[in-house]
Parts: sequence; structure tokens; C-alpha cells
Amino acid sequence: MKDKIISKATELFLKLGFKSVTMDDIATEMCISKKTIYKFFCNKEILIEESTEMVHKAIHESMDTIAAKNHNAIEENFEIKKMFKEMFKSGENSPAYQLRKHYPEIYNKVISRELNECNSAFKNNIEKGIREGLYRKNLDIDIYVGFYYTLIFSIHGTASTERESQKLELEALEYHIRAMATPNGIIELEKQLQNPILS
Repeated sequence: MKDKIISKATELFLKLGFKSVTMDDIATEMCISKKTIYKFFCNKEILIEESTEMVHKAIHESMDTIAAKNHNAIEENFEIKKMFKEMFKSGENSPAYQLRKHYPEIYNKVISRELNECNSAFKNNIEKGIREGLYRKNLDIDIYVGFYYTLIFSIHGTASTERESQKLELEALEYHIRAMATPNGIIELEKQLQNPILS
């Protein structure tokens, strides 16, 4: 029952926002009593923490699955972008913006948890792109990882709608890749930007 509550709460939080969804809403959606929810979660903040943990796991499992496929480094970045678009398509509100605004302590925990895993994923992608001749060989990888991380997470925390967030993230991804790309990398980037799924 606990996992079902987390799953339903996560779905509602991503669709309607962390602030606007109440324990009553979750109970009503699940046709259970609010008392049942409080048996597992003594307050909404704990449920939000569990919910963000579930989203974190789902995101990184999907990223690992994409990384295990035989995409080139630039295509891999766009596949991850598509995955994010699909995962957060149901909501108008940006979940990260809502968290930062209404639950800053939880937001800070989420960001510190993401730091290591995202940095590792970004670094692996850049190293792969260099091996494939899509990114320049003389890049300072740690600096570029830091640039991209800062760009992406400032977008997450400041874009109030999911539509705005998705648009800015795509711009940031293009900016990031253009800064690193070889001539072959630019050709691959232009090919990926033609994909209608991203618009």
C-alpha cells in the first residue's frame, strides 16, 4: 500500500504541482481514507521526499537504459531529452520550480542528490563524444560538465511552467553541444534538431 500511495502521489504532484495537491486529494483519488495515508506518512513533506526519490530512481534508470544503447553521444543527449519530455508531459507546472518555491529544504536535498549522478552522466557523455570524433579533443571536461549542470539546474529552478522549462532545456542542450562539437558533431546536431518530437 505504501508504494501505491507514493506512486499515486507522484503522479498527482507532477501533474498538478506539489503545493496544490493535498492529502485529501490523494485519498480521494485512491478511494482510501486519509488515515491510511497517515499510517505510512506522518506529514505531506515526508510523502514529497519519498515521491522525489521515486522520480529520481525512474529518471536515472531511464538514463542508464539509454546510455546502454548504441547511440552516438549527441543522439544519446537527445534521447535523454525526449525521455524527460515524455516523463513530465502531463504537468503544466514545473515540478522543480514548485519544489524550490514551496519546499526549499526538499529541493536542496534533491539538487545535492542529483549533483553526483548527473555530473557522472554528463562526463561520460563528453568522453564518449570525444572518442567518436563528435566533440573536440582539447576540452576541459570538468569545466564543460560544470557549465551544463549550472545551465540545466538554473532552468529547473526558475522556469515556472513545464513548457518553458522544456523549451529552455532544448536551447541549453543545443548551446552545450555547439560549444563542444567538431564539424562532424555539428552535422549530427543539425540532424537531431530536425526531430519533430522535440518541438
